[in-house]
Amino acid sequence: MKKRCFILPILFTLCFAANAQEVKRLRDGQPPGKGNLSQVAWLEGFWSGPGLGGDCEEVWLPARDGQMMGTFRFFDQGKLIFSELFFLSEENESMTLKLKHFSADLKAWEDKDEWVEFRLIEIEDQTIWLDGLTMKREGDNLTVWVELESGDQSSVAAFEYTRMDF
Repeated sequence: MKKRCFILPILFTLCFAANAQEVKRLRDGQPPGKGNLSQVAWLEGFWSGPGLGGDCEEVWLPARDGQMMGTFRFFDQGKLIFSELFFLSEENESMTLKLKHFSADLKAWEDKDEWVEFRLIEIEDQTIWLDGLTMKREGDNLTVWVELESGDQSSVAAFEYTRMDF
């Protein structure tokens, strides 16, 4: 029993470290990576699965006019807690993901002219690394890792989606 108690904290640490490595950050002064929407067309569709201790849904529409638009919903015990509206846009041979959060009653979390922004770092096969957010597709599964910050503390949340039919 003592060996198991010793091993569990090590396994937990290794699992957290593995998730933390999935998220990359742009260094100060580092230019964003190069890429275009045709490289991430694999995001299109309806995705559903666990995340943040509840149930999540994410929808990505096909690219049009230099943007892919999408939405996210988070449910806790079947009740909508918050949603997001987001745009992945081509900008200067790169891409930026911009999103806004909304409470269940549609009150925006960010001010009118503000949004959360994730700039492109790199794309490889069916993985896109943005500054603080990573999306990786494997068959009908999509895993999203996002760095969450609160004050001077940060953690990585993982979302494990499966492709769904509408």
